[in-house]
Amino acid sequence: MRFPVTRLRRLRKSPITRNMVRETKLTRDDLIMPLFVRYGEGVKNEIPSMPGNYQLSVDLLVERCKELYAKGVQSVLLFGIPEHKDDHGHVACEHNGIVQQAVRAIKAEVPELYVIADICNCEYTTHGHCGTIIDGDVDNDSTLVTLAKQAVSMAEAGVDMVAPSDMMDGRVGVMRKALDENKFTHVPIMAYSAKYASAFYGPFRDAAESAPQFGDRSTYQMDPANSNEALREVELDIEEGADMVMVKPALSYLDIIRRLKDTFNMPIVAYNVSGEFSMVKAAAEKGWIDEKRMTLEILTSIKRAGADVIISYHTQDIIDEL
Repeated sequence: MRFPVTRLRRLRKSPITRNMVRETKLTRDDLIMPLFVRYGEGVKNEIPSMPGNYQLSVDLLVERCKELYAKGVQSVLLFGIPEHKDDHGHVACEHNGIVQQAVRAIKAEVPELYVIADICNCEYTTHGHCGTIIDGDVDNDSTLVTLAKQAVSMAEAGVDMVAPSDMMDGRVGVMRKALDENKFTHVPIMAYSAKYASAFYGPFRDAAESAPQFGDRSTYQMDPANSNEALREVELDIEEGADMVMVKPALSYLDIIRRLKDTFNMPIVAYNVSGEFSMVKAAAEKGWIDEKRMTLEILTSIKRAGADVIISYHTQDIIDEL
């Protein structure tokens, strides 16, 4: 029926009816908070391009995790800043690596917190790329060896999930095989499956000290212009054993999230990345926007597009609203 019999505003009149018919609801269960850990004690280095975020030593990271868990944050994603780097990222595989230390410490103090370890080499290599360099580019297959060792090392430390973010071909299958052979069949893989070569990563590279020393990452991360390719990447990761698949970044790729949700019967993760976060913070600092309203609108839009899980630096700020 048409107007005047049909009046869609009727169900918008009351907060109660608006809540009744709300199609998309953001909850605490949907969010993962990224954190950065580095060597030292009592270290809290502010990240200027990411207000409210810090590089924390293990002792302060544990305290932060306690605070977050008490507020209702149930999952964190860890990135490490090592004491030293090497050409291949071998430091990321060490038993006493910085993230491995952090995982053990968190699990000892906040065992209920779900801890995910990012698996990549960019923070750990002298050149800042995501793997071993041969002939001026990242060599895919030799990098797989390091990534698999890193995943097993994280599992040995007690991590709940591993999240390969490197975008090497075949890494999910190699990682799954290594985990299974080492009796970690219970550890799931959250694959950065459609990770684009995006300009939105700038603040993160400050935070993780992982900017490439030459060139860029366009030979392994995806072309922002491509959509069909994302389906191919995700399909391959699923076939190799990924338990969850991710789109990164989120806001400029809502169409990709929707396509993946419509195509695959899989849990979809979206990474609301540092540049997206920092733009909101900068506008709020200028007084141009209502930060809380905009943040909720952004996160809701990501979930509405089809994401089941959202990794976001806004998590710590918005958790009390959910």
